[in-house]
Amino acid sequence: MASFVTHLESALDGTRHEARRLQTLHKGRPLVVRYDLDGVRRAVDRDVFRTRQPDLWRYAELLPLEDSDERVTLGEGMTPLLAAPRLGAASGHARLRVKDEGQLPTGSFKSRGQAVAISMAKALGVRAVAIPTAGNAGGALAAYAARAGLEAHVFMPRDTPAVNRMEAELAGARVVLVDGLIHDCGRLVREGAAQHGWFDMSTLKEPYRLEGKKTMGLELAEQLAWRLPDVILYPTGGGTGLIGMWKAFQELLTLGWLNDTSLPRLVAVQSAGCAPIPRAFDTGARFADEFHGAATIASGLRVPVAVGDFMILDALRESQGTALAVDEARIGEWMRRAASTEGILLGPESACCIGALEALTASGWIQPDDDVVAFACGAAYKSPEAMALAVAR
Repeated sequence: MASFVTHLESALDGTRHEARRLQTLHKGRPLVVRYDLDGVRRAVDRDVFRTRQPDLWRYAELLPLEDSDERVTLGEGMTPLLAAPRLGAASGHARLRVKDEGQLPTGSFKSRGQAVAISMAKALGVRAVAIPTAGNAGGALAAYAARAGLEAHVFMPRDTPAVNRMEAELAGARVVLVDGLIHDCGRLVREGAAQHGWFDMSTLKEPYRLEGKKTMGLELAEQLAWRLPDVILYPTGGGTGLIGMWKAFQELLTLGWLNDTSLPRLVAVQSAGCAPIPRAFDTGARFADEFHGAATIASGLRVPVAVGDFMILDALRESQGTALAVDEARIGEWMRRAASTEGILLGPESACCIGALEALTASGWIQPDDDVVAFACGAAYKSPEAMALAVAR
C-alpha cells in the first residue's frame, strides 16, 4: 500500500522536510509527519477499521510505513478501556474509565512508538539505534530492535528500575548505566551517535515514535464509537503520548470521522518530584525550564527537560486543559487504591492520574458528569520497587 505521507514539518516553525529519508530535528526541535488527508478520506472509510486485525497497524493509512512487509511487530493489540466506577467514586468521581496500555507486548505504551519507529528506521537503512531512557522505552527499543535484527544501545540512569535494565539486556542491547538523569544519558547518546553512527531514537528526536503513540487516540475514538471523552488524564514525562493523541484528534477532525467535534480537555500529570510542565503552564511560559533536583519513584516521569515541551504546552492550552503536579508521597496510596478497588495494577506514573482526578474533582475543574479517561501507560510489575513501597505503606 502506498503511503499517504506528504512531508515532515517542523513543529516549531512549519518548515517542510523530505519524508523518505532519515531526519532528526530542525533547529533543535521536533519534526512531525503530515499526510494527504483528502487522499485518506477518498481511499478509506472509518468503518473499515473494525473489519481489520485489532492491532495498531489497522490504521495503516494514517501511519508512515509504505510496505506492510516491513512492519516490525510483536503483536501490538488493541488495549482495553475498562470502566472503573469504584476507583472513580473513591476519588470523588463517578464516570471514570482506564485505558490499560500495560497489556501491550513490552508491558507499556512504549510498544506503540517503538513498533513504528523501528519499522521506519529499518526501512530507511538504519543498522544501529541508541536511546536514553528513564524506564520502559529502553526495554521496548531493545525488544523491537532485536525483532528487526538491529544493534541497540541503551543508556539509563543507574537507579532506573532493575526490570528495565534486565529486559534490555535480555533482548541483547548494550546497556550503559549512567550516574545522572535522562538528559545526561541523552548527551552520551549524542556523543555515541556522532562517533559510531548510531541513529538517535530519543523521544521526539525522530518523527515516527509520535506516529505510533498517536494510535492511542485513534483507538480511543474507535472504542467510544467516534465520540471522545470530556477529559483525558495523562502521565507526562517526555510527552509523546499526549502530543500524539492531540495530533490524532486533529487528523480525525479534518477527516470528518468524529460524531461529535468536541475534543477532550487534556491534563498533563506529573509528580511534584519532577514537574517542569505544570510550572511552565502555571506561569504562561511557552517553553519549560529544566527542573533541577528531580526525584520521583515514578521513573517514567523523571524528565527534567523535554525537547517537546512547547508541543505539550500548546496541546494543553489548545484543548483548554491543564497541568498538575501531585504529591509524591501519595503515589503508593493511589497504586493500592486502583488495585484494591478494581484489580487494575497501575504503575507509579499512571497512579499519579488518580491523584489528579481527586484534586481536580475536589476543585470543580472536573464536574461529576464529565466522562473521564485515565491512561495506564505501564503495568505495575514494570516498577517492582514502587510496588514494594506501595505494599509496605
